[in-house]
Amino acid sequence: MGNQQILLLVLGMIIVGITIAVAVILVNENAVTSNRDAMSTDLMNIAVRAQQYYNTPGPMGGGGRSFLGLTADAAGMLKLVSTEMSDNPNGTYSIRAAGNNTRVIFQSVGRFELADGSFPTMICTVTQGSAMVEIEN
Repeated sequence: MGNQQILLLVLGMIIVGITIAVAVILVNENAVTSNRDAMSTDLMNIAVRAQQYYNTPGPMGGGGRSFLGLTADAAGMLKLVSTEMSDNPNGTYSIRAAGNNTRVIFQSVGRFELADGSFPTMICTVTQGSAMVEIEN
């Protein structure tokens, strides 16, 4: 082989290597984005259940116009969702800040590792008439 052919072969291998590296990065980013979308959907489902809890009278197992019974532990989450829902393939869900008269804050931690070694984290602040989901990490 001549020098030109070897140079073209090396150049071709470099281009293929760069293409593969970019493809791997894009696939990982897509997995994290999909995981965040799924966590956001799950958080909104939990938020709706928290609002139902808020509006259900106390004698019927609800909060009686308050989020006070939603404690920041497993028992608080069990008032809204099953164990399977609070820890599913999309992530782990918990109550970040116990409920008070006006709001409760939920947290989700995703399953796909980010480039810095952490995991996607989202929070959802729920009030009587709204739910706001934010990306924390």
